[in-house]
Amino acid sequence: MNRPAPILASETSAARLLDMKPAEFRALVEAGHFPRGREIAPGMVRWPVDELRLIANGEAAEGLGDVQW
Repeated sequence: MNRPAPILASETSAARLLDMKPAEFRALVEAGHFPRGREIAPGMVRWPVDELRLIANGEAAEGLGDVQW
């Protein structure tokens, strides 16, 4: 049986999805380059996998919607 695709990722899983070490991912989040995770329960922070895909595809950049390439 196939495992379902995750819709949320822990910090470690989010880093792995972006081919980074957790410390690298954490530093980018703390610097404001990546969005902060969402606390879905007390002490449980997760990142939406769809948002991570937008980051990976370069579609998460703000302010470039009117740029003609």
